[in-house]
Amino acid sequence: MSAAPTLDYERRFRGSGARLLAGVDEVGRGALAGPVSVGIAVVDLHQQKLLADVRDSKLLKAADRERLEPLVRSWGVASAVGHASAAEIDALGIIGALRLAGNRAWFSVLAAGVTPDVVLLDGSHNWLSPVAQASLFDDGPQEPGCDAPVHTLVKADMQCLSVAAASVLAKVERDRQMTALHTEYPDFGWSENKGYGTAAHKDALRAAGPSPYHRVSWQLLRD
Repeated sequence: MSAAPTLDYERRFRGSGARLLAGVDEVGRGALAGPVSVGIAVVDLHQQKLLADVRDSKLLKAADRERLEPLVRSWGVASAVGHASAAEIDALGIIGALRLAGNRAWFSVLAAGVTPDVVLLDGSHNWLSPVAQASLFDDGPQEPGCDAPVHTLVKADMQCLSVAAASVLAKVERDRQMTALHTEYPDFGWSENKGYGTAAHKDALRAAGPSPYHRVSWQLLRD
């Protein structure tokens, strides 16, 4: 197993006056079916202790993720998971859907009475912040969303405990949704593949066509 993530990177933000940091990660981005899901885990940079066994969700067995999920929720100052449906992915594109899911989680954290000072986002692109208006003459109000400073870090889920914790939350919630959807459309095998493009999933797509939970704007059967 890889080295355990720590809060060392997150604690660097204390120098700029931040106390509450929101670690953010997504799951389901590359799936053919189901939602894209974004987890947030908020930590106190002055008081938070480490949490044993938490890793990037991709490195954990399903049973370990299920065991750790309630521990992560009780460990953090606040946590939330937001989802954007396949239909919303088709309508908005994957980046717009990530933003929608992420801000659903963000506003859930705010509704719990917690306002993070800074965000640490896994990856190299800030898809969470609202799209900036090109000029003062753009039509309509600016898109609402996360207004805290967002910092990106490639492979943050591997080294930053807040982001790894967020990945566990998002993965567990999304997997539960896909397992529930499997009972409605069992031929696609979502209880096992969770909507990703396995050979068996694609064979079922060829035989039955897409379900209402497939991302039909995608080239679903592209090799």
